[in-house]
Amino acid sequence: MSHNGAGTRRITANDGVSLAIQEHGDRAAPTVLAVHGYPDDHTVWDGVVAELSERFHVVTYDVRGAGGSTAPTSRAGYHLDRLAADLGAVADEVSPDRPVHLLAHDWGSIQAWHAVTGPGPRARYASLTSISGPSLDYAGAWFRSRLRRPTARGLRELLVQLASSGYIGFFQLPALPELAWRSGLLPALMTRLSRGDTGLRRPSTQDGIRGLELYRANMLTRLTRPEPVPTGIPAQVLAPRHDPFVSAPLQSDVARWVPELTVRSVAGGHWVPRAHPKVIARCVTELAEQCEGGPSRPALRRAHSRATGIGRPSRPHQGSLAVITGAGSGIGRATALALAERGADVVIADRDEPAAEQTCREASRHDVTATAYQVDVADPDAMAKFADRVITEHGVPDIVINNAGIGMAGPFTETSLADWQRIIDVNLWGVIHGCRLFATPMIERGEGGQIVNLASAAAYLPSRALPAYSTTKAAVLMLSECLRAELAEHDIGVSAICPGIVHTNITTTTRFVGADTDEETRRQQASHLAYGRRNYTPERAAKEILRALERNRALAPVTPEAHLALAASRLTPAVLRAAARREVKF
Repeated sequence: MSHNGAGTRRITANDGVSLAIQEHGDRAAPTVLAVHGYPDDHTVWDGVVAELSERFHVVTYDVRGAGGSTAPTSRAGYHLDRLAADLGAVADEVSPDRPVHLLAHDWGSIQAWHAVTGPGPRARYASLTSISGPSLDYAGAWFRSRLRRPTARGLRELLVQLASSGYIGFFQLPALPELAWRSGLLPALMTRLSRGDTGLRRPSTQDGIRGLELYRANMLTRLTRPEPVPTGIPAQVLAPRHDPFVSAPLQSDVARWVPELTVRSVAGGHWVPRAHPKVIARCVTELAEQCEGGPSRPALRRAHSRATGIGRPSRPHQGSLAVITGAGSGIGRATALALAERGADVVIADRDEPAAEQTCREASRHDVTATAYQVDVADPDAMAKFADRVITEHGVPDIVINNAGIGMAGPFTETSLADWQRIIDVNLWGVIHGCRLFATPMIERGEGGQIVNLASAAAYLPSRALPAYSTTKAAVLMLSECLRAELAEHDIGVSAICPGIVHTNITTTTRFVGADTDEETRRQQASHLAYGRRNYTPERAAKEILRALERNRALAPVTPEAHLALAASRLTPAVLRAAARREVKF
């Protein structure tokens, strides 16, 4: 057997079943032992193995009845105790002197949870990363808790999972499931339910038929008479957002039995190990390296915070990381504080460093991590350095709010090239920089997210008074619409926020082109007084922004006049154009 590269060997279980084991990488490195589910074989891990084998000794094996392993002679041979014993035997064989890091999917996760809640898991297992497969005992307790102490949210989650679990009852029937496999009906139905999941591969009919005994030997007993036992090892749940078989709450609401729990919601469907191997490998690496004595990654710390916050609706953004530009004052500041109040760690960015630090101090009162950075969003080099620092020091953000902006009013014919350059640099390029620098890392992370861009009601409201400002905000709106379409497949939402008249200090800094200093000051003061009389506060705007973020709305007008203008732009655009011609001139 080579110490590097790949190889295959066999071991025999105590009931005579022969298990085919595959090894990759340096056997002196920490071992990651990957366990596949139903109706797969070890090849479901091929992409993940390729990513991990440079850093770890990676071991896969075909579980009993699948792939190159032989099948037991009776249904009892598929009992969870037998499966867990196989897993333990493989672990002892490939890493006799060092605990292994388990990586498990679907039925592989079910047997892995059973193994790590058995006797002596600390000696044999160092960590568990579970994907799309709950402990049956934890799942049974989860079902019971929602029936015994019903809440609207709990009953909704229960109904979703029951609808997703209908196939389990079908698998208990005699003969019909086997017929569905042989006819090709069941593989076709799996493909349809998985909505074109790119990780799905047509499984072996023989493996599919043999694996039915997994359900018949274990499901009803464990789910109806659960005996949940706590586990003492760190466990990480990766819950695919579009899994048609296992809901995220069923997998992740297990903190009462798993003290060292982290939970991550990942983009993709049930077969995410095949579809997004780099995402899975990164998550496994972060947990395994921490367990091996490496540093605690910020993403892991937040995932642990998210896990312990499950079921606490008062902190809906617990464990999230939000980056907000222009957060030293106004809408940006109010939004940062609202996110901190809801449990998010916040990165406060602004050109005005003292203002950013003040927002940071206020956000910290909500028992979250808040960090201030000085940055000019119009400076591409400064923004690139800022993004690198954020990702290095805090990890990839879950939420990016491109809020920074400036005002500019006055006729087009009196707006200089320098004026145009400045407002485009801040209002448009600032948003482009924020989207460009964070979108790619968010895609690569594979855990979804949200980008929120501050446009304006001026984006769809023609105005002879605001040609430059309206142009930049219209561009932000269209950029957001295009980006939303592109990033949807990665579960990254993009929202354009369109405020109307909100009382912020932008009025006191708005550039009035074509006016001398005294006249510009007079107009700024007049605008500030008018906005003050309107008295729509940044805090009210922040509530609307968070509502749009949480509902993943494409376009969110803020203030009544913004809603009215949007409706008019769609229903009576000619009226708006006529009104624009009659506006007061600057």
